[in-house]
Amino acid sequence: MPRYTISSYLLAVAAVLLVLRFHLLPAVFAGLAVYVLTLKLARHLPPNMNRFAHKVALGVVVVCVITCLTSASAAIWSFIGSSHGIAALLATIVDTLGSLRGTLPESVAELLPTTIEDLRQQLVEMFGDHVQKISVVGIESLKVFAHILLGMVVGGMAAVHHFREHDQAAPFISALRSRLRTLATAFDKVVFAQLKISALNSALTAVYLLIALPLFGVHLPMATLLVLLTFAVGMLPVVGNLVSNTVIVVISLGVSAGVGIASLLFLVLIHKAEYFMNARIVGHEVQATAWELLGSMLLLEAAFGIPGLVAAPVVYAWLKAELKEQAMI
Repeated sequence: MPRYTISSYLLAVAAVLLVLRFHLLPAVFAGLAVYVLTLKLARHLPPNMNRFAHKVALGVVVVCVITCLTSASAAIWSFIGSSHGIAALLATIVDTLGSLRGTLPESVAELLPTTIEDLRQQLVEMFGDHVQKISVVGIESLKVFAHILLGMVVGGMAAVHHFREHDQAAPFISALRSRLRTLATAFDKVVFAQLKISALNSALTAVYLLIALPLFGVHLPMATLLVLLTFAVGMLPVVGNLVSNTVIVVISLGVSAGVGIASLLFLVLIHKAEYFMNARIVGHEVQATAWELLGSMLLLEAAFGIPGLVAAPVVYAWLKAELKEQAMI
């Protein structure tokens, strides 16, 4: 293997470690999303456009992609941060657990949180300091938003640069571009495949929470937010489904035991369907089984916390694609 190729791999590994170490994952994922979406949309541009018109059209596509992604993110963040958002959901969970304390053994009841602060503290102990950042509004949030916006701009510039001629590029630069193309392909396969799965899972959950239960006279608290939560955490293979299912079952138990059991049975069916879809869609795209993805998620979560957990499927797919390109597997 040439030295410039080895150097490009070493630089790629260093980049992954630095991104996770300095919490730049949102910016990188935002940039990759803009890059991949721009390339997908650019394929539909008329092929007979002159060079200048093509650049202008690409610029318009980049601006539209960034605007759409920013608007969607702002809308979700606004909803989560509202009075009907996460704080209200945490309060509902605490109230439900409080009502269940009397029906559980004393040894189990003592482990349940009695206030929102107790619940937040348990989440911090489980997931580390990253959970605290979810509710932080101020300088830190503005910095993350600035990183994401800058990542989108860089992703858009990289997409525009993608269509330029690279015949005269130095070997090392060509090797780096090859790493970027492989990463973008892995991101496309994992994230957008998981997006389809999460959307379908959320649609089924919405049918159950917003249509099926009301038909039987049952109105679950925070149903709309639960659907949104299902979609958001559903971007994490396997693990995200467990999180949303647990929250839905707990709140269902607060209505009645029968509703809790019905929710559990329904969500088990969804979980089985999602497991099949993961194996068929994500597993087929990446050529990886569920245990491989879970293993990579556990390893990177232990090393880098929540950012490692989120990045693991993409990093593993990228690693496997690079190994296949070198005929090592």
